[in-house]
Amino acid sequence: MRLSSLFSPTAAELASIVRLWLIVTHLAVVTQGVNLDPVPSANLDLSQLGRVALVGNFDAISLYTYQQQNENSISTNGSQSLVTQMPNGAFAILGSADADIVSMCQFIMKNGQSAGVVVGGNFTSFDGVEAQGVAMFNPTTSQITPLPGLSGKVTALLCDQDTNTVYVGGEFKGANSTNAVIWVGTTGWANLPFAGFNGPVSAIVKAPNGNVIFGGSFNGLGNTTTPINKDQQLVNLQSANISAGSSTTTNGFNNPTNIVCKTSGQGGASNSWLLADNTPGYWDAQMSFGYEPTKVRLWNTHQDGRGTKTFRFTAFPINGIMNFTYSDPATGQNATCDARCPLSSNTSAPYTDFHFVNLIGMNGFRIDISDWYGSGGGLDGIELFQDDIYAYAVGSLNEPACANINLGSNSTTTGPWSVTPSRQSTSKYLTAALTGPNIDSGSASVVFMPDIKQAGNYSVTIYTPGCQQDNSCTTRGIANVSGVFASGAQPNIPAQTQVYQTNYFDKYDQIYYGYVDANSDSFRPTVTLAPASGQNNGVTLVAQRVRFQLLESTGGLNGLFEYNPNQATIDTNYSNSSFDRAGTDLVPGATITSLAVANGTTYAGGNFSGNGFENIFAITHGNSTSLPGGGLNAAVSTIFVFEDLLYIGGNFTNTDTSATPGLNNIAAFNTSSQAWQALGAGVNGRVNSIVPLMLNITSGQPETCITVNGNFDEISPSGSSNSTTVHGIAVWVPSHRNWLQNLNIQSPAISGQLTAAVNVSGTAEQLLAGTISSQGWGIMDTVGLSTTGPLTLNSLGVKIQPQHLSSSSMRKRAVNGQNVTGAVTGLFYNGGGLNVTVLGGHFTATASNGSEINNLVFINATNGAGDKVIGIGSDLSADSVFLALATQASTLYAGGTISGAIDGTSINGLILYDLVRATYSSPQPPALVGSDVAVNAISTRPNTAEVYVGGNFDSAGSFSCPSVCMFESGQWNRPGSGLGGSVAALTWQGSTQLLAGGNLTLSNNATSLATYDAKAQQWSAVQGAANAVPGPVTALSPANNDGTQFWVAGKGTNGSAFLVKYDGSNFQSIGDVLGTRTTIRGLSILQLSKNHGSNSLVSAQQTLLVTGELDLPNFGNASAALFNGTTFTPFILSNSGNGPGSLSQLFSEKQVNFSKMGGHMALGLVVLIALACALGAIFLLVVAGILIERYRRKAEGYHAMPNSYPEKNTNMGRIPPEHLFGSLGQGSRAPGATPMI
Repeated sequence: MRLSSLFSPTAAELASIVRLWLIVTHLAVVTQGVNLDPVPSANLDLSQLGRVALVGNFDAISLYTYQQQNENSISTNGSQSLVTQMPNGAFAILGSADADIVSMCQFIMKNGQSAGVVVGGNFTSFDGVEAQGVAMFNPTTSQITPLPGLSGKVTALLCDQDTNTVYVGGEFKGANSTNAVIWVGTTGWANLPFAGFNGPVSAIVKAPNGNVIFGGSFNGLGNTTTPINKDQQLVNLQSANISAGSSTTTNGFNNPTNIVCKTSGQGGASNSWLLADNTPGYWDAQMSFGYEPTKVRLWNTHQDGRGTKTFRFTAFPINGIMNFTYSDPATGQNATCDARCPLSSNTSAPYTDFHFVNLIGMNGFRIDISDWYGSGGGLDGIELFQDDIYAYAVGSLNEPACANINLGSNSTTTGPWSVTPSRQSTSKYLTAALTGPNIDSGSASVVFMPDIKQAGNYSVTIYTPGCQQDNSCTTRGIANVSGVFASGAQPNIPAQTQVYQTNYFDKYDQIYYGYVDANSDSFRPTVTLAPASGQNNGVTLVAQRVRFQLLESTGGLNGLFEYNPNQATIDTNYSNSSFDRAGTDLVPGATITSLAVANGTTYAGGNFSGNGFENIFAITHGNSTSLPGGGLNAAVSTIFVFEDLLYIGGNFTNTDTSATPGLNNIAAFNTSSQAWQALGAGVNGRVNSIVPLMLNITSGQPETCITVNGNFDEISPSGSSNSTTVHGIAVWVPSHRNWLQNLNIQSPAISGQLTAAVNVSGTAEQLLAGTISSQGWGIMDTVGLSTTGPLTLNSLGVKIQPQHLSSSSMRKRAVNGQNVTGAVTGLFYNGGGLNVTVLGGHFTATASNGSEINNLVFINATNGAGDKVIGIGSDLSADSVFLALATQASTLYAGGTISGAIDGTSINGLILYDLVRATYSSPQPPALVGSDVAVNAISTRPNTAEVYVGGNFDSAGSFSCPSVCMFESGQWNRPGSGLGGSVAALTWQGSTQLLAGGNLTLSNNATSLATYDAKAQQWSAVQGAANAVPGPVTALSPANNDGTQFWVAGKGTNGSAFLVKYDGSNFQSIGDVLGTRTTIRGLSILQLSKNHGSNSLVSAQQTLLVTGELDLPNFGNASAALFNGTTFTPFILSNSGNGPGSLSQLFSEKQVNFSKMGGHMALGLVVLIALACALGAIFLLVVAGILIERYRRKAEGYHAMPNSYPEKNTNMGRIPPEHLFGSLGQGSRAPGATPMI
């Protein structure tokens, strides 16, 4: 059992700790920001593809450009992080706490050196290291250093360079102070002169006069706080492990438990405990919980003249001897004692009360008896008391039943609770492991019932044991805590809050501050702990204890206190301070939640009224003044100052006099014009924090925007803007005087909530706190990818809002792995002078005329007249999902899980649409028939009008045509026979071979790949696929121009993803390297501008784009990755809601030309080129031979024959033809030989 909350280091120890830390870090001036690590360029060359786009299911997307990027979802378990925004708009997590981060300030000391950023909150650990409520962050190294010494929650920080001091406020104990303490320069923690406050501090600000103003829920200073009635609760000794040393051997007197719960003083057998004769000894009690006792009451024994004369009290585990004050029965005077405390033997004084001088936490003690009356020592009774009132979930730790206390502390439980040992916690606690789909408040509960003897103002705190000690951090959930604290007109309306139980180490949360009634026969206060509704199956809930701390004071404050650091003593005449006086002018019980200074005026906001001040007022020049309209009509939670405006959040709806409509939970107050301004019409729920955020909106330069965070889900409609759905965060853009969510511009996507921010001096960076996520751009479901210049993402000009599918059977996918929400498929069409982008999937988009269109969208940018977005009307069911698109001439073939009727013709699986006339084609093809009809792939045969449709169906109309059907000239045709199952992908290998992938059968034999010979009209299995492809294929991509090489992907029968290449003769798998959460939806070969290392899988000039929901080795989730044959590199990250997004596929205006990539060419093409090369070589050889022969002859004196001849002799006679040819063919022959015929 650990008692760190009870034993804190002394101020001197803390100073040493902090000084050591400062020496180690050298107090370096912060001159550079957080180190962000850029990733190497993807080196893609997309110039040959024309326009390029990606489709999927996402609402935020970014290129992976920094190593700190990821797709991690925002935390919903109460933990928060320190984050910074990267140049691409995404956020990098610098460190994570196990609970809230509420406040931050950069501590710059007098000499200008920065000690770092002080971080405060309700956390118990930072990056797994124990840090109770406060820590120091180094922006240069991103190192988090805990500042030990506080126990509780820090909610307010003020870093004051002028006094070299950090003022820390909240609900905690530290050194000898409560709820407020300071850290001074290099000396560490120190007490304020007034030792804090008797209630929580919510805000600290430096007033224009240089004094420090504290605001919160307090009515007195820490050193003037004391309960009227002390020692109210009895510490349970009945459940302790009790032992003794040197007990008597006399039966009836040797049992040390005899004296527990014996308050009558009656001695005798079974009532007294005695030591052996003339022997010192001890009585020992060890408990399974911690406590801070204020008084011990001892009944001396008088059995046979015996009794205890002197004793000492030793506390464990510190093993320290306690000091007491007591009233001497003999003299009636107060006295002190330590190692030899006297106990009277006067029978007229039945017991003596010994009050502890120091409040020390302990979990056990021992009474050592050193001297005695008569023959030996002994006792007749013992009781131990404490000031604080506790109710424990483990019933045996509450006030003992044997003490017969009327309405003593108690608890009741429902549900599967079991007792968990205390380990490092302060006491045993209950644990409930909750399972099932409907976890709610009825699944388990603990009702705490304290022993309240005195009505008054109380601070009520619930304790939560840390999760590391019982290894439950991964399953810890959220608890709903409600309390009924007073009787009256509405006693059954509880105060409610939620407590996140994911803390690594023990923590406590204040759940109520205010009036509590005392126990009576008709009423008693209760606190109920139960699980919050809506949590996932497998939640661990814990319940330990609740504390009621009585707060009575003689201080005379009311939520405000002004402190002058230059005065060594505190002036308790609070009327001398305009701030203190302003608080006391309010109705008692005021709560100040926020303080701000603007233009020399201090503004205080909270939950209060009085003197014409409703929930907010101003203090300037020593006077308190009301704001126009009398303030606001409900509580203020937070105030943020930007330029001359106060941004104010809370749960109000207007000014107190209803003078300014539209102030729904958020308002602005102009400090110059003294006028209220509405932010649109506000939001529909409470605002808890207002945090500035630098965003690049329109001008290319970041500008300050205002994030509004709280319990709301809608930006209220105003002007021309409809209501906008949000999730607890909205962004106001001052330069546009509108909400970012209402602006029709490409803007960052932000989800989660922010709680605090600080600009780090010496850098241009902003340090943020909260649960925040962004992937750079808020683009939904489809995004363009630049093909020239640096890679960038851009909007396609359509606004899509994703919607979830119903449980209709139409949604059941025959092939696993396909998206069924968002945009699933797309194409560019530019035939006939058109320029149309088509998107299909399951979504709702906004048309150019403002109407809603579903599932199939056309973005017409013909003639450059601007994008016109249209749909297809309402003929098809809104539940339809488009999964595949293709064109033949100007006809669009769109397939999926589609139903409806067009011109009276029933539709199932496929529609035809005329892109030129922008209307349905007529007639439509006969509907596909089968169980769970789905068209997953459509492919047009090259240089023909044949369109092949693949999916999950049995026939087209009455024509049997399972799995793949061909449509041509207005009718269906069955390509071959023997194929069955579900087709997921189609691609052509040349013009005669069609490759199909999916969950197939061929002649009733299971296979994942099959080819169709269009000439032979015959299906055949791909050789080797049965052994090499371990499951159904969901994605398919050619790897060369004729498709004889290709990539396939899917999920194996073991549930893991596979990725396999066919090189024309053999299959090659990349191995089992992808995580189990991987689903591959698309594959594309892309060209590189810079070669990678050569390997057998991917050409050096190429890379394989893999899209889907990927779980990459040594990285985690990604929506797209590039594979170079050996390594996966994240390429695109996206989110959908609070989780990873996914990409279905890439589509482009032009097809990939592998010959331009230097990749492997088809065999036929290689033969043709080789033949051409051979003929060319022969031709060159012939020409070279002719030239060489001419040169040789000329060198040997050869001359050309003359073209004219000299006159011949005139007596030359002519030779008759018959004489000339008569001997032809005779040749030479022997004399007498037979003549030749």
